[in-house]
Amino acid sequence: MITAKTPTTKTVQDSSAPTGGVFAALWLPTDQEGSLLRNELAQHLDFLKHHQVTGVLALGSTGEFPQFDLEQRKRALATVAELAAPLQVIANVSDIRPKSVAALGRFARELGLSAIAVMPPGFFPSRQEDALAHFRHAAESSELPTFLYNFPELTGTRIDLETVAAFADEGAMAGIKQSGGEFEYHKELIALGREKNFSVFSGSDTRLPEVFGLGADGCIGGLVNMAPDLMVHLYQIFREAKAGAASPAFEQLQEIGAIIDQLTFPLNVAAGMEARGLKPGVPKAIVSPSSMEIYRKIVHDLRKQMMAWGLELADA
Repeated sequence: MITAKTPTTKTVQDSSAPTGGVFAALWLPTDQEGSLLRNELAQHLDFLKHHQVTGVLALGSTGEFPQFDLEQRKRALATVAELAAPLQVIANVSDIRPKSVAALGRFARELGLSAIAVMPPGFFPSRQEDALAHFRHAAESSELPTFLYNFPELTGTRIDLETVAAFADEGAMAGIKQSGGEFEYHKELIALGREKNFSVFSGSDTRLPEVFGLGADGCIGGLVNMAPDLMVHLYQIFREAKAGAASPAFEQLQEIGAIIDQLTFPLNVAAGMEARGLKPGVPKAIVSPSSMEIYRKIVHDLRKQMMAWGLELADA
């Protein structure tokens, strides 16, 4: 049985932690050496601002944080914080190494960021009690409102509802990002969020009408990088309880998802961005010739479709 301990971190009451909206799970463009491309990142953030997103999650799974060492992650956070202003920035501090989690959390606080996000450690499986201790360590180190980040397909550990409840009772929890294939879990998390006063953000980009219909507070998604206008539009519609007007944007998002999902995540996000006229930089991982052929086909086909829809291209 998991029990919460007496809170030792700041509570999220009256904090500036995000409580809703559309956040980009931010892609980070890099060069051949893996160094961040500042101008390309600035262009991308300006594009997101133009389309009125609420903020960004920096160095999440879409940002390929395992590809960066600690100092690179700090430099990336500082650059995002500078270029993203006045957007809200959530820093993903997830790492298998507790010292890195603590260092990134402290750095996020020094930068004045809105909140942190943390996954279970990854690679090795975690008991729920140990995952809770890991989350507690992140919150106490950063002294920032904390989002749990559930993506069991990547970490190998699902954050169970009892663990979420125990962490929420400790006072530092701002919310949770629910990603991966277990869509029905949104229902339990949203019900618990209402009871415990935390926000639920979804990573189910192509199912936003369902997500918002269930009562989710917002989304943090990879598709926001290439289609922020569509996702902000859907969010605004559901905030205004005009679900019937959502259909065209929803269908377009579904088609975008079907096209880019010919390739694996997160390289498919880069292809979608390039189709929209953005510059995602060089792949951080080794990519085979066959995957690059699929990549180029996605860019061609999706750009053609976006132009047919009349979506504004960043390089037009």
